[in-house]
Amino acid sequence: MIELSSRNLRARLGATTLAALTLFGTAACGAAPHDSAPRAAAAVAAADQIRPGITERDDLRAVFDAAGVRGSFALLDVRTRSTTVVDRRRAQTPLVPASSFKVPHALVALETGTVKSPDEVIPWDGTPQPFPEWEQDMTMREAVRVSNAAAFQVIARRIGLQRERQWLQRLGYGNRQTGTVVDRFWLDGPLKISAVEQTRFMERLAAGRLPASREHQRTVRELIKQEEKDGYTLFAKSGWQNAPGPGTGWWAGWVERGGRVYTFALNIDVVKDGDAGKRATVARELLQRLNVLPTA
Repeated sequence: MIELSSRNLRARLGATTLAALTLFGTAACGAAPHDSAPRAAAAVAAADQIRPGITERDDLRAVFDAAGVRGSFALLDVRTRSTTVVDRRRAQTPLVPASSFKVPHALVALETGTVKSPDEVIPWDGTPQPFPEWEQDMTMREAVRVSNAAAFQVIARRIGLQRERQWLQRLGYGNRQTGTVVDRFWLDGPLKISAVEQTRFMERLAAGRLPASREHQRTVRELIKQEEKDGYTLFAKSGWQNAPGPGTGWWAGWVERGGRVYTFALNIDVVKDGDAGKRATVARELLQRLNVLPTA
């Protein structure tokens, strides 16, 4: 009886272990990150929610008011796991990412082999563009720098709708929705992401923990590197829905300083001429007020 009970116990433990491995993925057994992507995306969705005890700094709305814009801001201190928000409701509201999506999009382009390197030339498709500088062939590196939506529309058509959907799921990016138009889903929707979710995505990219090759993640980090000086390094990407008309403006990225990483995302309403130019200015002011960037 004792031997039989032991066998039953071992069998039950084995079943429990198998169930646990099935639930949490097989990464511990040496599986590649890609293999556990659906489970990883679900875990990301849970992690993206703001935890109780966050710091709300609505006194910093004065920075938006002084600039004459309405918006929100989220900051994640990666070491302490603490989140600071300005306008909590809006910081949790998913909005169309526009060209801030070029960050994961460039990664998908490299991972799928659609673009072989950041210096591969993407041909202009000949369609009229709202900005003259977009009406030319340029490398993906240049397209990220000048935020050329037309170049990434060409890239999106190469990737195709099915692979775009698969990669949104794999990366756990925003609401993971593409709709049916392969070259507009991040410009008009239905793809949406909140400021808080942006900080979580940027955290994983900064650490090289996305389910993609480390080499390609390093490449994308380099593409959005803004400056390195005074003991800090700043990475960021802008976005402007409906450019050059009214829409949502973004500035999202992270700061590395003193061995620490702080990820952030700002969004504002672009209503009138000049508002878009305030995205980086307002974000930098907030980062200084929160002691992430040094004051001038």
